[in-house]
Amino acid sequence: MGETTVTKPEGMEAALPDPVAADPGRGPLRRLRTPHRPRFWFEILLIAVSYWTYSLVRNAVPEQKAEALRNADWIWRAEHHVGIAVEESVNHAVNSVHWLIVGMNYYYATLHFIVTLSVLVWLYRRHPGRYAATRLVLFATTAVALVGYYVYPLAPPRLMNGGGFIDTVMVHQTWGSMASGDLKHMSNQYAAMPSMHIGWSVWCGLTIFALASVPWVRVLGLLYPALTLVVIVATANHFWLDAVGGVLCLAFGFTAARLWYGRQPYALPRTVPPRGRGGARERDEDGPAARTGSPQRSAAP
Repeated sequence: MGETTVTKPEGMEAALPDPVAADPGRGPLRRLRTPHRPRFWFEILLIAVSYWTYSLVRNAVPEQKAEALRNADWIWRAEHHVGIAVEESVNHAVNSVHWLIVGMNYYYATLHFIVTLSVLVWLYRRHPGRYAATRLVLFATTAVALVGYYVYPLAPPRLMNGGGFIDTVMVHQTWGSMASGDLKHMSNQYAAMPSMHIGWSVWCGLTIFALASVPWVRVLGLLYPALTLVVIVATANHFWLDAVGGVLCLAFGFTAARLWYGRQPYALPRTVPPRGRGGARERDEDGPAARTGSPQRSAAP
């Protein structure tokens, strides 16, 4: 007679895949580090509380006016030494064109928030698998900026003693700057380093360029931080080096997200299954699960 075709129990156990519950890699930490579909109301609450906390901490940092002015003088001298101290010339040139400087004042006061929130909403709707990681970049960038405000108080150019800069919001009586006019008492005026206008705008630009599918939208993504750089200098709210500080903070944010998720945010799958359906396994047209099939294993007869 031939050999038996009955599969032994131990052979069946070896042939069947391990259950998810028994996977040692599916612990609480692993689940936290795996992208999930974001919850709308949680995200709204998180963003609101985070920005409130950011504003509270930023404005609670001691203003240290004397030290902030000394630091501004040092940066101004350093920029002269390396030949990039052109902020005053840009400030005066743009201020001479009324419609242009007024437009830049409103740009500085509004687009910082409008564009950032719009990109977050777009990520939430179109790239839910990448949303949490990309949001972490933004939050980590902002958190490390708060450290910069505390350890290095810096006066903006428009507040320098004898610097010759024009406070364009005060001169043209436009609204929106939390550091000018009647609103200046509600905000720390000496938190110019690093520039989160640059940190947030570069985050927006890179995200749009990396993930948008329409070419002209990708170009706009790159132009946005470049124009923001011109605006923060023309309105005398920041030095060039403040922008460098913002970019360094953003680099920290990307590093934090890379360490937490194991990949850069833009390399994560575009979509993820809803919570409670399929766990945290990738099911996305951009992910490997959609491109390759997993061969099924079965016991031989």
